[in-house]
Amino acid sequence: MENNKNSALKRKKEPLSTGGEAVKDQIARKNDFFADFDFANLKVDIREMFKSGAHFGHQKARKNPKMNEYVFMTKNGINIINLQKTVEKLEEARNFIEKIISEGQQILFVGTKKQAKNIVLSLAKRCQMPYVVERWLGGTFTNFEVISRRVKFLRDGQEKLKRGEFSQYTKFEQMKIMEELESLEGKMGGIKNMIKLPGAIFLTGVIEDNLALKEAKIKKIPIIALVDTNVDPEDVDYKIPVNEDAISSLQLMLAYIGQAVLKGKEKIKQPEAVKK
Repeated sequence: MENNKNSALKRKKEPLSTGGEAVKDQIARKNDFFADFDFANLKVDIREMFKSGAHFGHQKARKNPKMNEYVFMTKNGINIINLQKTVEKLEEARNFIEKIISEGQQILFVGTKKQAKNIVLSLAKRCQMPYVVERWLGGTFTNFEVISRRVKFLRDGQEKLKRGEFSQYTKFEQMKIMEELESLEGKMGGIKNMIKLPGAIFLTGVIEDNLALKEAKIKKIPIIALVDTNVDPEDVDYKIPVNEDAISSLQLMLAYIGQAVLKGKEKIKQPEAVKK
């Protein structure tokens, strides 16, 4: 997998640590792919996409006809994605992302399939954006008022915990409070700082996160998504045709998306005249 990474995907080399906790820390850093990622030197490069396997689609028999325009050819029964189209659509998505972030809006990153979870989590934390990497909570968008109340309860409870305000309760009561807060953190931790509906949603898998897509469509939230050759891209506003299963491809595509987010955040800090 290392050979498939973008040349800009360089991480600091560290000597192997010893000891149980040190090893756990190293594993956590390894999973946190974007923690020390060099976005400044990242360039959209079709050759790097090819190296990462971004062009590999699914088997010919699984192709969705609505993806025909993004398929370059079929080789050995495998659909090959036209990376020229990928670059074109990626740039459209990145321009849109940069624009809405510069306007002070958020993007909700969603990636619940196994190979995407750690990558999405790492990027969302680096960009300080909300995320969902576990099960999508029904009503996150369509019943946002109720979800917001539970999220506020979580934030307030965690603040009270930090201030030691639960020390007056019995041990049993403290235990029950902790259990509830831990449960809510697991379900809603990624969206606890999302105080209003996001300016857009980014999906790593249209099939896996179809409920999120449906709710976004109902609430008219723009949808950005990676689309493989086996999916129906019709409901996606900014579709990026690419191999959405290979970790190397996911890392590269999310790096390009993350770069657009960070550029947008930089524009927030600049005077209006500079933005123009």
